[in-house]
Amino acid sequence: MLTTTSSSTLAQSVTVTCIRHGDGHGHGHGHGHRQWFQPLPVNYRFSDAARNSLLSNSSIFNLNRTPNRNRIGMGTFTTRAAAAAQPLKNADELIDSVETFIFDCDGVIWKGDKLIEGVPETLDMLRSKGKRLVFVTNNSTKSRKQYGKKFETLGLNVSEEEIFASSFAAAAYLKSIDFPKDKKVYVIGEDGILKELELAGFQYLGGPEDGGKKIELKPGFFMEHDENVGAVVVGFDRYFNYYKIQYGTLCIRENPGCLFIATNRDAVTHLTDAQEWAGGGSMVGAISGSTQREPLVVGKPSTFMMDYLANKFGISKSQICMVGDRLDTDILFGQNGGCKTLLVLSGVTTLTMLQSPNNSTQPDFYTNKISDFLSLKAAAV
Repeated sequence: MLTTTSSSTLAQSVTVTCIRHGDGHGHGHGHGHRQWFQPLPVNYRFSDAARNSLLSNSSIFNLNRTPNRNRIGMGTFTTRAAAAAQPLKNADELIDSVETFIFDCDGVIWKGDKLIEGVPETLDMLRSKGKRLVFVTNNSTKSRKQYGKKFETLGLNVSEEEIFASSFAAAAYLKSIDFPKDKKVYVIGEDGILKELELAGFQYLGGPEDGGKKIELKPGFFMEHDENVGAVVVGFDRYFNYYKIQYGTLCIRENPGCLFIATNRDAVTHLTDAQEWAGGGSMVGAISGSTQREPLVVGKPSTFMMDYLANKFGISKSQICMVGDRLDTDILFGQNGGCKTLLVLSGVTTLTMLQSPNNSTQPDFYTNKISDFLSLKAAAV
């Protein structure tokens, strides 16, 4: 049950009902439910966009579902019927129907540190047609400024204002709820999150420097933690260790009102172009497992970033096309936001996966890669 006031102030704790399973020692708990709390102090104020987008995509809320309609806190969104995706045949028609293109990065613009063929020419063509381009990534290892440098290194002219990383989203979310500046944020993640928190004026601890810390489990050992930590932000972390798990767990479980925020729950990521690697969802899953809490997710498919940029640029969501390579994040992100969606097969998703009977997420269109905009455009002339 989610209790809210009629204003934008979330005045009650979020109550989560979880079915408890057996503990493996014959002590079954299936007979009842246990309530866990994601407490939010009364002075934390959600913007409507922040509240509704986060509630729509966090499994901490036990919502009653009706066909094709998902209730979200104080609002609703409609899930499109799963009509089969159509191959993109006329790129001009899609291009002319929207004002803004939102591109995922990994698997769409690049793979690892390698640019995907035809990307510069495609982006130049869209800009020449007066289209606004925005780049949204769930990867939290870099800040917006650092991503700007990566685009530059790859020969792409992209401004910092056009980039929205989940590291930025975490800091923007904390600002949107007026997270107290005298509270601290414990970070399980990399430098990008730290830089965005610093730019937003928040105190933080943790991050890469905790990657080398170890715990000596001697008899009677008691691990101290900072009781002034008011939020734990978890993102992709190549320096993840048991120290971070325990520290984050103590903050979330023992600090009153401590928030558990995830940049994303991606199962895999592209660290190189040779194979898929375990993603940020593995780190989030560890903390969720130890705390028995589900996080507030600020990255895709949560629409927090969609709402943020729509408000920032004054964009109508019906005039946006989301382009991505993942069904469970990119395409859901676009659909949850009421946008057109285009799946590219240059990253995680294959045509077999898209057309599988087990897949219920269908984009409006699909194509091999974004440079098909150029060839399909020529074929249509």
